[in-house]
Amino acid sequence: MSTSDPRGPAPVGVSAVLATALTTIGFFALTVFGFGVLSVTTDTDIISLPGLGQVPGIVGMIIAIAVFAGILWLAVRVTRPRFRSVWTIAILTALAHLLVVGIAVLFVTGEFVSSLAVMGGLITGGASLIVLAAAAVAGWAGVALRRTRSSRPRWPWEQDDPDAE
Repeated sequence: MSTSDPRGPAPVGVSAVLATALTTIGFFALTVFGFGVLSVTTDTDIISLPGLGQVPGIVGMIIAIAVFAGILWLAVRVTRPRFRSVWTIAILTALAHLLVVGIAVLFVTGEFVSSLAVMGGLITGGASLIVLAAAAVAGWAGVALRRTRSSRPRWPWEQDDPDAE
């Protein structure tokens, strides 16, 4: 008498490394898309301080990606991650982006007031909300990829052993 599953072994789902990699790329893509849509619809720059350059935005995004990937990795490395971790991922990623952009502006300009003005513009202009939403969507996708125990779709005539019927 056999006790094995007639459908084969249970699928293991997506690995934590793959879920983190895929959703980190997705987070970056969603954020860049959101920034583009915000910039086009409002007809303003995301960081609109004359003579500032692109360094604060680039550094802020790099750190936001690193924070997102690090916290997501901590959340999905367990076998059954919880969806509650998405809130932590989203909030800490948005805060890291905001703070790092503010610190980068402080280093570039040397003016504390300019740094606060840029940070306030990110919050009131909607850029911080975009980072928060993109991190929440991508974090949810990472947890969902890790929790899902599915395998590829198979037709009824597909079998691992061609002689077994």
